[in-house]
Amino acid sequence: EQEEKMLKDMVEKVAKSGCNVLFCQKGIDDVAQHYLSKKGITAARRVKKSDMEKLVRATGARIVTTLDDLSEKDLGKAGLVEERKIAGEQMIFVEKCNNAKSVTILVRAGTQHVVDEAERAVVDAIGAVSSAIEEGKYVYGGGSVEMELAMYLRKYAVEVGGREQLAITAFAEAMEIIPKTLAESCGMDAIDTLVELRTKHEKQGKSLGVDVYTAKLADMKANKVIEPMKIKKQAIQSASEVTEMLLRIDDIIAGKGKPSMPPGGAG
Repeated sequence: EQEEKMLKDMVEKVAKSGCNVLFCQKGIDDVAQHYLSKKGITAARRVKKSDMEKLVRATGARIVTTLDDLSEKDLGKAGLVEERKIAGEQMIFVEKCNNAKSVTILVRAGTQHVVDEAERAVVDAIGAVSSAIEEGKYVYGGGSVEMELAMYLRKYAVEVGGREQLAITAFAEAMEIIPKTLAESCGMDAIDTLVELRTKHEKQGKSLGVDVYTAKLADMKANKVIEPMKIKKQAIQSASEVTEMLLRIDDIIAGKGKPSMPPGGAG
């Protein structure tokens, strides 16, 4: 009786705060569950610590370690808390939160391999969006920005002249690998695509790129195909640094390979 009274008192404290949904990191006694149910309070037990923290960010609630501290100001807000069956598993959905600072993305597929691929794609997408927001700038995709850069590099190479011209032209050709690979991936003729892209970029078609869905050239601006400038800059920078490192190693090996003159001149 004493145990039951203590549990009832604990439930009363929860109900007094105005709470109608309770998430607990540890277990909840069956008797306590019964009293909570009678008070119209939905309770979930053994919730992971990471999930508790995400719920805090989503609902604006506060994690309390003892019921004596519980008050109305600790409560969070959600428009709907509902249990649903997903692929044979019961899941609790907390939705319609005011200014939610965290969300859950449910990724489903037929096999684990497909799930992993989908998850990787979602993570990449989130990273791209956050990078664009962070820097506040983006460029058009589909190989259009690489084609435009290659065009400017070729013009610059002619101005520089000499042996350096060859290196700048090679850099321009390396930039064209992106639209070329996109063209090959969707079954287009890579050479014809590059020639057509060069011609159209010369005629002010700055945002023209490869549309992989239609296997044609299209305006990336109109199609809203965009990429964060931060990621694009990082890719070019990383590739350049790797190339410089390889050339530096090549120079060292080439330098060591020369035969040294024996003392006292040639024998």
